[in-house]
Amino acid sequence: MPMWLRWTVLVTVGEFLGFSIPALVATAMWDRAGIWPTALLLVAGAGEGAVLGLFQARALHPAIPDLGYRAWIVATALGAVVAWSVAMTLARVDTVRAWPTSVAIPALCVGAAVVISALGVAQWVVLRRYLSRAGWWIVATAASWAAGLLSFAVFTSPLWHQGQPGAQIAAIGVAGGLLMAAVMAAVSGGFLVWLLRSQSNGAG
Repeated sequence: MPMWLRWTVLVTVGEFLGFSIPALVATAMWDRAGIWPTALLLVAGAGEGAVLGLFQARALHPAIPDLGYRAWIVATALGAVVAWSVAMTLARVDTVRAWPTSVAIPALCVGAAVVISALGVAQWVVLRRYLSRAGWWIVATAASWAAGLLSFAVFTSPLWHQGQPGAQIAAIGVAGGLLMAAVMAAVSGGFLVWLLRSQSNGAG
């Protein structure tokens, strides 16, 4: 199976299954405040990262046989926790609105950059042992997550509203998660193929 297709299929499945964890937790915690819902979402985010990391490691194995599964999974889980932490902070609209505009706009920009690049930075720590141009993976994952999250927002925003049954909220979130996963996987897969080819050409 070609590398791009292998990566796209496995990573789509991995992210879809992984994202279902925080999606279901968020549904159960809908409209609840406090430290426990936040803590549970962070744990769920770590679970998402671990599942995604496992499927990514399996996808990478033919190209990088020596890749450490445990290191990759841990790095992906940690990156996911960072991304979820920042994303949940930015999602507190009332808090952000209380900030001065001169603070809010830069903070939102920096926060968004952290959300889309957190996984790439964490995975780069592992990937740099195997690829000479691994730094590009940070750019690759940021671009792929930006595309995936945008597709998720465009799909779910018109469908979610107050007063919906929990099952309907979950169904919309899971469908949006599948779309996000596919877009993210396809875009990052293209970058990955380029990185691997660059590595081969450099070695040759």
